[in-house]
Amino acid sequence: MSDTTNKYTICKRDDDRMLAFGWASVAIRADGEVIEDWQGDIIEPDVLENAAYEYVMFYGDGGEMHDPESGVVAKLIESVVFTPEKMQAMGIPEGTLPVGWWIGFKVTDPDVWEKVKDGTYSMFSIEGVAERVEVKDTDE
Repeated sequence: MSDTTNKYTICKRDDDRMLAFGWASVAIRADGEVIEDWQGDIIEPDVLENAAYEYVMFYGDGGEMHDPESGVVAKLIESVVFTPEKMQAMGIPEGTLPVGWWIGFKVTDPDVWEKVKDGTYSMFSIEGVAERVEVKDTDE
């Protein structure tokens, strides 16, 4: 299933505190549909969960457009990977939220914050390194 037309935009903003919140990545929609990202990849929920934990443990800094020269322009302040098990434990009814990684950042660079406010940066983008594995179509 392809989801290249549905952007996961910044869902909540606090302009006074320069805070932005939204989905970093969604593996499975609330309706159960598996997401294929813009690169044509599917990120399995357990892989996404482990990547999120690693990011929080070792990094937590946000850059501008994956450019290492930009330096740190934001700090991670909120992170939760919603899995079916966690949602059940929290009492969130099935089908309410997608299986995915929700994040929040405190933007520390005023110029970058202006780009968030004017819509230049309207969504989050995860950067990572992974091994692409070809999946055989089971319908063949």
